[in-house]
Amino acid sequence: MERGLTLLVAALVAHLSFSNAQVEITRSACGVTKLCVETPDDCAPDGTDNCLFTSVVAAAPVAPNGAMLSIELRGDSSGYIAVGLTVDATVGTTMLFICAQNSATKAFVFRTMTMNNIGGVLTANSEPVSAVNGMVTGDVIKCEFNITSVNATRSRGRSSQATTFSILLGTGTTNGDNVGPFNLVLNSGPLDLANPASNVVNATAAAPPTMPNSGGAVQPHAVLLLLSVLSLAVMLRGGSCG
Repeated sequence: MERGLTLLVAALVAHLSFSNAQVEITRSACGVTKLCVETPDDCAPDGTDNCLFTSVVAAAPVAPNGAMLSIELRGDSSGYIAVGLTVDATVGTTMLFICAQNSATKAFVFRTMTMNNIGGVLTANSEPVSAVNGMVTGDVIKCEFNITSVNATRSRGRSSQATTFSILLGTGTTNGDNVGPFNLVLNSGPLDLANPASNVVNATAAAPPTMPNSGGAVQPHAVLLLLSVLSLAVMLRGGSCG
């Protein structure tokens, strides 16, 4: 049975619960037009195996508000799945976007939270989001939404790109519409969300270094050593014959 939500107008969101939506999420265009992060590696969000997956498409930043991000999120949970954006996962806070199912009604629920990166405490917030769609099929949760204003340079001491964040993926439990602690599954490390290939590892192996004189030619010092050995052998034979 499928349950979901659709919200097509911009809103300041702390908690939403609606129904009736279809969400299709695939790996198509990963590394080309959208940045993808998942666990296990290369898992298929449109398959039947366990796959915790998110993708991000970043629009060009507009000062002073920053960039709009289009997010896809898919995972398996009887509670919630979540994607977080943080400048530094060891200090400060994380913007956490939660796609969940109500533990009683199994209806889709969307929430935005702020997580303290030191103690993991979650606090409801009102991050501006729009175009929220979500669905629940069994324990598979899928959702998509836009974050309308993201700017990493607003963080304390931040001086690098406005779209550079670490992406956190995780899960948690629900009690009705209330969410439990966030259980981190994957920390991507700093990524430029505006670069779809920023986490694509270059698979081209470096050519092995060419060793000097490895072409098979016999070098002069080797010839001299060989002649010395032969001369010594001849002298020894001549002495034994005398």
